[in-house]
Amino acid sequence: MRLGISRVVLAVCALCLSQLVRADEILVAVAANFTDASRDLAALFTDTTGHRARLSYGSTGKLYAQIEHGAPFDVFLAADRQRPALAEQNGLAVAGSRFTYARGKLVLWSPHPDAFEDGETYLNQAPTTPLAIANPRTAPYGLAARQTLESLSLWSSWQRRLVRGDSIAQAFQFVATGNAGAGFVALSQVSAWPDPVGSVWPVPETLYQPIEQQAVLLTRAQHNPVARAWLQFLRSEPAQAVIRRYGYATDSRSNADG
Repeated sequence: MRLGISRVVLAVCALCLSQLVRADEILVAVAANFTDASRDLAALFTDTTGHRARLSYGSTGKLYAQIEHGAPFDVFLAADRQRPALAEQNGLAVAGSRFTYARGKLVLWSPHPDAFEDGETYLNQAPTTPLAIANPRTAPYGLAARQTLESLSLWSSWQRRLVRGDSIAQAFQFVATGNAGAGFVALSQVSAWPDPVGSVWPVPETLYQPIEQQAVLLTRAQHNPVARAWLQFLRSEPAQAVIRRYGYATDSRSNADG
């Protein structure tokens, strides 16, 4: 009797799960810096194709860890090229599907208009207010922030006043809520911020390694036409125009080699 009840319960659960997943939708793992842009892209994708992309956000490192542990993502939009390449190497992604969909830009930002005029001067003066960065181990923008401070020989002097977010979204939130005087964030986040007033220093790209954000088709979706349609859509000029509007650089000829 108990065995019969268990089978019924399993059948009901399977039916519920099948109803939650529609044939015309995919689940996309999205790096946190790309949150606002991806929402606009998902809406445009639906308008263009009739398909739906459901988005799940997080730091690139944590999303990759979820993929390793079997998370049901179809596509991975990372904020670096290392983890999509690693996914290919480990059989988690389809070889040859990887390409650069955006090139990120790092800025030093404060919502206060009088916080600083020149970011390098601000950092060298070492104010007592905390400085927000994303975790360099899991977030590519956090790594770029560390590289910037190291290039300026300021990494050690800032250690006690750094507040680290799990993702670039949390680092941005620390600054927006006043828990940090300024922070290294993505230009795309500042572009989406509703208040145009503030202090922004575009970090010279010579101070950090290029932030090549790559997309890759995950193995579980290798035969999913909607997932492939999403990746093809990302390469289209309408999608690239949305990406540029959020402050990213793009190259329609981008491929796995950058």
